[in-house]
Amino acid sequence: MVFLPATSDRRHDGSLDDTTFQVFGAQHLRRIPQLERLGADQRLSMRAVAAVLPFRVNRYVIDHLIDWDSVPDDPMFQLTFPQPRMLRGEDFRKVRDMVASEAPRDELQAVVARIRMGLNPHPAGQQDLNVPTLDGRRLDGMQHKYPETLLFFPSHGQTCHSYCTFCFRWAQFVGDKELRFSANQTADLHEYLRRHGEVTDLLVTGGDPMVMKAHHLRDYLEPLLRPEFDHVQSIRIGTKSLTFWPHRFVSDADADDVLRLFEELVDAGKHVALMAHYNHARELGTDAARAAIRRVRDTGVTIRSQGPLLANVNDDADVWADLWREQVRAGVVPYYMFVERDTGARRYFEVPLVRAWEIYRGAMQQVSGLGRTARGPSMSAAPGKVEVQGVAEVQGEEVFVLRFVQARNAAWVQRPFFARFDDRATWLDDLEPAFGEERFFFEDAFAAMCARPRRDGGSVAASAVPGREARG
Repeated sequence: MVFLPATSDRRHDGSLDDTTFQVFGAQHLRRIPQLERLGADQRLSMRAVAAVLPFRVNRYVIDHLIDWDSVPDDPMFQLTFPQPRMLRGEDFRKVRDMVASEAPRDELQAVVARIRMGLNPHPAGQQDLNVPTLDGRRLDGMQHKYPETLLFFPSHGQTCHSYCTFCFRWAQFVGDKELRFSANQTADLHEYLRRHGEVTDLLVTGGDPMVMKAHHLRDYLEPLLRPEFDHVQSIRIGTKSLTFWPHRFVSDADADDVLRLFEELVDAGKHVALMAHYNHARELGTDAARAAIRRVRDTGVTIRSQGPLLANVNDDADVWADLWREQVRAGVVPYYMFVERDTGARRYFEVPLVRAWEIYRGAMQQVSGLGRTARGPSMSAAPGKVEVQGVAEVQGEEVFVLRFVQARNAAWVQRPFFARFDDRATWLDDLEPAFGEERFFFEDAFAAMCARPRRDGGSVAASAVPGREARG
């Protein structure tokens, strides 16, 4: 493959051009000129929410993805900038008053810490249930929920080019070490994989691994070409960079180095997939985004798309149909429509499950078979990924038809089960079994998994939270 050289990040007059990465955090909200369009109260509200939930946005998003004439309703603005209703009313008013009065930092941080702990910072057992061990040590930068798939959180990749306001891993980015998980030792990753031949898929995630320099990414992935890692057949990289910073693959100084690494892995027989996060068709519409997709695909890497259904952003069947059509046109494979997880600003973004299914169905009806590869709406809950297949009447009772598309116990996968219809339910733990049953079919086995002692060095795919009151 012939790589075109990366472009310079400065014009002849010394000013920055569009390929220069410039980022704004919560402390920089007053420096974003476009926000002058908003009133002082709106800007104060944004600062208050940004004191609790992470905020980070770059100039590419500001200049190329947001339609500032449509703010605050613009979907990309909603996706990246804090909104008042992302916090509970009482919490929002308390923080807003403290920010407005310039309350002492330690007092503000105490209030913020309390609010954060009430936002379910680690849903589905991310921090406790899925963490494996090696020689008696917790590997806090890894998760092993399903036997065949290991998640790895490299320490160099625990931020993003911009933050999504819906982020279910928001706790990674608020500066609290107690809430964060990441791996510092490359050797631990390789030793764990060496001992666990059942792992066929490595998912490198974050944050966003594509914020890393190419040489760090190579340190993690190149050793997997050795024969002792032949069982690791697929390497997935979860990333929003194709949306939030496509220059990562086009004009960054080490963009060509990244692509060469991808090509080497593919040529060696590994399946490499970018698990790209997309929420709206506009994210595919820039010249840089299209160029990045072409360059990645030219290496032999597959791009699969996933993202949650979000109120205020993309809760419309036509929006999803447009997204999937544009992805198919660009050579991106639609993969998942997720239900917004029960964490962070979920109350602002959540959509009732029945509405989510209606949107999914309405979008599917508009696309060809090539766009119908997207599964959903899917909840990534503690027992596994549960798909809402529809609403039906069975034995005179209106029910949700559900199934696992992935599960801690492989015997659960693809087995239909039923929940009583509830038009207000937004997550698995809102649902009750249908037909008078006390428990879903998997719950007893699920509880037994929780009670089972963890074996040193063993997969934690058989760990879960006990009882319905903790489900999901």
